[in-house]
Amino acid sequence: MADPSTSPPLTRASVAAARELIKPFVHRTPVVTSASLSALASGTDADADADADADADADADADAGKANPKLRLWFKCENFQKVGAFKARGAFHAIERLKQEPGWLEGGGPEKGVVTHSSGNHAQALSLAARTNGIPAHIVMPKISAPPKIAATKGYGARVIFSGSTSVEREAVTAKVIEDTGARLVPPYDHPDIILGQGTLGLEFQEQVEALMAEEDGNEGAEKKTGRKKGLDAIIAPCGGGGMLSGVALSCEGTGIRVFGSEPSFQGADDAKRGYESGTRVETVSSLTVADGLRTPLGRIPWSVIYERRLVSGFYSVSEADIIRALRLAYERLKVVIEPSSAVPLAVALYNEDFRAMVEREAGEDGWDVGIVFSGGNVSLEALGKLFSESPEIAK
Repeated sequence: MADPSTSPPLTRASVAAARELIKPFVHRTPVVTSASLSALASGTDADADADADADADADADADAGKANPKLRLWFKCENFQKVGAFKARGAFHAIERLKQEPGWLEGGGPEKGVVTHSSGNHAQALSLAARTNGIPAHIVMPKISAPPKIAATKGYGARVIFSGSTSVEREAVTAKVIEDTGARLVPPYDHPDIILGQGTLGLEFQEQVEALMAEEDGNEGAEKKTGRKKGLDAIIAPCGGGGMLSGVALSCEGTGIRVFGSEPSFQGADDAKRGYESGTRVETVSSLTVADGLRTPLGRIPWSVIYERRLVSGFYSVSEADIIRALRLAYERLKVVIEPSSAVPLAVALYNEDFRAMVEREAGEDGWDVGIVFSGGNVSLEALGKLFSESPEIAK
């Protein structure tokens, strides 16, 4: 990896520069909307109301204290990105920056290759970026990684080395690979070049929503017709190591758009939330949450953006049941293939009462336009079938 001290500053301008650098290598992924999911998030979904009629009396007391915000949801579909996840952005930016490091090309760096540790999406992304540049890739993956992600990583030509599932175990195996090969580490999230690359999706998201709003309003401006500004009020992104969340936060700096992190609560996977609220970063996580891409602790550099600079407004966590419900809704209502980690921010918008109450309180009758980042779509049909069949009562 390029020396962090030589990286550009962590600013919105640097995210814009990263976008230009990786433009030839990544997709500008689509933004989609769903009137159905926005209605459901706002408590006005006709289908949900019909299903609830039979149980209305029994549920009345339980629902009485629930928040009823007005939410218009916009979905950034990084599941359509190369390798099926946003990670391609950071990986290509890291390689392009590494190629610019003085002496790396001349000193045999490309022959020694690059190495990383990842449960799957960063593994695939770095493998593709390395192959595109004719560079060997050594990828350390937990033994419990999803088989499709392992197969895809190998399919891009990478050498896969297996490790245990915790970050400590991954890093120990990675250190041995570096000792044996001289390969340069490209970490999955804890590096400025990765953060800046991931943040490019945030710039796209903002521009795309503004353009879609202008199109809806006949190019005359949403503010004139509806009394509200054009653009997003907030973005909710999933948080594992925090590279994407901190990059999105940088992309929103100075725009007035609020950024929130979302995590699973299962077995302490909400480490970033707990650290953010306590003021001390949690450095280890051991969770088998269904959101397998979010099993890593928040990195040191993302922490500096998220907490120390306060560019993230807060964190919200959701249960496994809520994640599975949101995942099913994305399939049934949006007709898109996403992985469980991608469903976490949608679950927050639909089911987290703290988030929903905050929006109701702060947005009032105007409501918020909320961006939901679908971070990836790398999941097998077999895994999905097992997930829904084992949890039928919470998947409906």
